[in-house]
Amino acid sequence: MSTENAREYVAGNERSMKIAFALTATFLVVEIIGGVLTKSLALISDAAHMLTDTTALGIALVAISIAKRPADKKRTFGYYRFEILAASFNALLLFGVAAYIIYEAYFRLKAPPQIESTGMLFVAACGLVINLISMRLLSARQGTSLNVRGAYLEVWSDLIGSIGVIAGAILIRFTEWAWIDSAIAVLIGLWVLPRTWILLKSSLNILLEGVPDDVDLDKVGASIVQVPGVLSFHDLHVWALTSGKVSLSMHVVYDPKINTSAEILPILQTVLSKEFGISHMTIQFELVPCSPSAEMNFI
Repeated sequence: MSTENAREYVAGNERSMKIAFALTATFLVVEIIGGVLTKSLALISDAAHMLTDTTALGIALVAISIAKRPADKKRTFGYYRFEILAASFNALLLFGVAAYIIYEAYFRLKAPPQIESTGMLFVAACGLVINLISMRLLSARQGTSLNVRGAYLEVWSDLIGSIGVIAGAILIRFTEWAWIDSAIAVLIGLWVLPRTWILLKSSLNILLEGVPDDVDLDKVGASIVQVPGVLSFHDLHVWALTSGKVSLSMHVVYDPKINTSAEILPILQTVLSKEFGISHMTIQFELVPCSPSAEMNFI
């Protein structure tokens, strides 16, 4: 990704998230008041998710702002990793909210309060509209950034919550079964947990400098040895600074009679960039392996 494209990408993410943040922050106040007045745990659960939406979007915006800072003498790779820290925090925040809602629902199932279903329905319907707009803003960009994906997941879970609350309000109005409110709150919490775990796992993999999920190390190795002049490789490392910014370092043993290192390097760069999306690489060329046991070693 070129510097100009990277700036446009970050700016696009920032614009979308600012609008989504303004919408969710505004409606958060309405939903909290509505949840208290109607005594609906499902609505309060939805408001809690809306709070995490607002927090997540705020953190994501801060992360984008920090990530735009240029590299310096202390941060030679720049501040891209801050976006992953934000995504990890958002995942942990979702875990906490889901646990609280399930805990609160347990006690409410024993003694369900009287629910004002009409007010509950109206507030949930407004929340659904807000979530649909926010999802529309974030959906196009959530596939390329864990930071945006974390915010998108927050909004997506809240959208499902709004649908659940609407369904619950309708059922309570016609059946007067108040326990439905708590049951829906629990279902919302359980629905969010596995998706939150996926986000957290992806974030931790980047923080631990693991191989990105969409990079097959065996295929990378197979492509490397197919380049004319390459005899073997070792000390291969592949990791990501942040979403979509994959880096590689390795030692390559080559035969100068077939190709020189100057001829092999641009071929490797093209192959690794086009086939695996690796944007930054450091390659050390050797006529013989730097240690007897190094040949074809992936670590």
